[in-house]
Amino acid sequence: MFKILKYLKESKAAVVVIVLLLILQAYCDLSLPSYTSDIVDVGIGQNGIENAVLDVMREETLESICLFSEEKDETLIRESYVLNEDGDYELVVIEEETINALDEAMGIPMVIVYMLENADASQMAESSLQEQGTSNMAMMPMDMESLKAMVASGMMTKDQILSIKDQMLEESGEELSDMIVDQMAVMFVKTEYEAMDVDINSIQTRYLLVTGGKMLLMTILMMVAAIGTGFLAAKVSAGIGMRLRDRVFKKVVSFSHAEMDQFSTASLITRSTNDIQQVQQVSVMLLRMVCYAPILGIGGIIKVTNTRTGMGWIIVVAVIVIIALVGTLVKIAMPKFKKMQILVDRLNLVSREILTGVSVIRAFSREKYEEKRFDKANRDLMSTQLFTNRVMTFMMPTMMLVMNAVTVMIVWFGAKGIDLGNLQVGDMMAFITYTMQIIGAFLMLTMVSVMLPRAGVAADRIEEILQTEPTIVDMEQTQDAKVTGKGVVAFENVNFRYPGAEEDALENISFVAKPGETTAIIGSTGCGKSTLLHLIPRFYDVTGGQITIDGIDIRKLSQKKLRSLLGFVPQKGVLFSGTIESNIKFAGEDKVSDDMMKEAAEIAQAKEFIEGKKEIYSSPIAQGGTNVSGGQKQRLSIARAIAAQPKVFLFDDSFSALDYKTDAVLRKALNEKIADATVIIVAQRISTILHADQIIVLDDGKIAGIGTHEELLENCEAYQEIAKSQLSEAELKGGRA
Repeated sequence: MFKILKYLKESKAAVVVIVLLLILQAYCDLSLPSYTSDIVDVGIGQNGIENAVLDVMREETLESICLFSEEKDETLIRESYVLNEDGDYELVVIEEETINALDEAMGIPMVIVYMLENADASQMAESSLQEQGTSNMAMMPMDMESLKAMVASGMMTKDQILSIKDQMLEESGEELSDMIVDQMAVMFVKTEYEAMDVDINSIQTRYLLVTGGKMLLMTILMMVAAIGTGFLAAKVSAGIGMRLRDRVFKKVVSFSHAEMDQFSTASLITRSTNDIQQVQQVSVMLLRMVCYAPILGIGGIIKVTNTRTGMGWIIVVAVIVIIALVGTLVKIAMPKFKKMQILVDRLNLVSREILTGVSVIRAFSREKYEEKRFDKANRDLMSTQLFTNRVMTFMMPTMMLVMNAVTVMIVWFGAKGIDLGNLQVGDMMAFITYTMQIIGAFLMLTMVSVMLPRAGVAADRIEEILQTEPTIVDMEQTQDAKVTGKGVVAFENVNFRYPGAEEDALENISFVAKPGETTAIIGSTGCGKSTLLHLIPRFYDVTGGQITIDGIDIRKLSQKKLRSLLGFVPQKGVLFSGTIESNIKFAGEDKVSDDMMKEAAEIAQAKEFIEGKKEIYSSPIAQGGTNVSGGQKQRLSIARAIAAQPKVFLFDDSFSALDYKTDAVLRKALNEKIADATVIIVAQRISTILHADQIIVLDDGKIAGIGTHEELLENCEAYQEIAKSQLSEAELKGGRA
């Protein structure tokens, strides 16, 4: 998780923009339920009348409301209305704060007036007058007109009127909740508008259109924010994938053979593709869901607390159940996700071995065995994937059960609240929506939490490559400028031991390979010939002694400079997909001209078969060079090395795929065309190295003899044994073949 966040830090600006867009999206998303509630409760239930504040009212209505208002409230009401030309009082304030204060000030007086005008309130008023010692007044009819007349004549004071209001509220206290007060005040407003011939339908229509327009605007903003978030999240995650692939590739290219041996090829491919893809997918999830879920969840909780439903405990129970469920499932699934990546590696390894060795498999009729081996790797991966998929399958229905159970609970307890007058239908609908949003936020986190373990394992595997330091690195101060370019290669008491090995593969190797001469290395299988050659381009570093070029330790040269002096032809010809031209000019278009390319092909004896092709040098080469023969592939590899015009040629048994005639002609052309270069040849066949100026015989990692063919036949027992196994008696007696 933290490694993935580290990758996201590289795109901080885009992440900040995404978070801002998510906040906008969540704000719009959380606003919609409240608008829905307003449409149901206010737009439909209250005919579009939002509160107790009248836009316009009759003079007698104003006086009635002021009659039951406290002194400060009466002052506020009278200051907020002015008399218009029609003799009515019109609202003149538009500040939201003042409107809210008016709503609070006018609510209770409106309820009292509404009760006196529309219900039998005489008993309440009479009871209040008796308590004040004015029983003779209680015999008078108690309605608004009578109360106004009594106040006007001085028979009742303002305090007595307010006492009547308090007495009426006290006796109706259990029934008059805040919501009922609001509804009765709205009914009063509606009655007043009807009395003034105000078109209630137009008020309702206007409210519905305005609120619906706000919902539409919020929906459009939410859509724009979601699209912007998706676009930026995809761009950021794609950038993460690109950068990781680039870093992994550059790191792998910098690895020596020791690091390449540490990671299998199949594992490196899986880490560069599947693992990075996992990180990329989870990065999108983190930006689009993990960041959005807390914003939506916290916003939903804040909104729920403002609904005044008293059902917040339902959300608490639901969240606890979800967290317990997710924690249990993640604990069960985590080990399987770690195992899955290892099994993917294993499947890739088996697949690669089978596909690359299919000809050998067929030759030995091992198809059934390999099918079983692949089937086992395939089934192991399938069983692990089935387990994790079953966890997911179990989780989703359980989540839906929790969500549906919560909905039923809200409807059940909400219906009771509506029946008691403590809750409106729209508020219950909004509460359900907010609850689903809160649970949905946890559901998003749950979905990602199942993917995070696997992505975390993938990130660890990627970091394992990135944190692996190559054992072969350039020195801070190199001596590239001191290289004369002659190409004298010298081994001085060189020892080498493979990492983790108990014995040296090469021991006390000393010789000098000079320009214009051919140095050949021969010996039995496994004696260290290729290992010795691989030390020169620093595929491995010596563990003792030193190798010099022109008197400079190769470790003091940059790898780029060192390898620019070398022309390496591996034992197994390697070609890249492209054309013959692109393979021969592999050293660089700017370094190898067309003439140099053709000359190299001619020296390598590749010209004949190249010009026999329809497209000549533009002829395509398939991946791995599968559309050319082994000998043609090897000749193109040799031409590639020659075209680079190096100072030192390294041939790692590169002539073994050639017939004797081609081998002889090629070596003759090499001697003529690159006479000033140092040539080091590893060979199995004595016929390839008969004319070498210097032959080094290796035996079990040690030099058994150095000299010409004739000299070694006389004084090197190991060379004599090799010669006897390959040459006839006449050739042995003749000395040179």
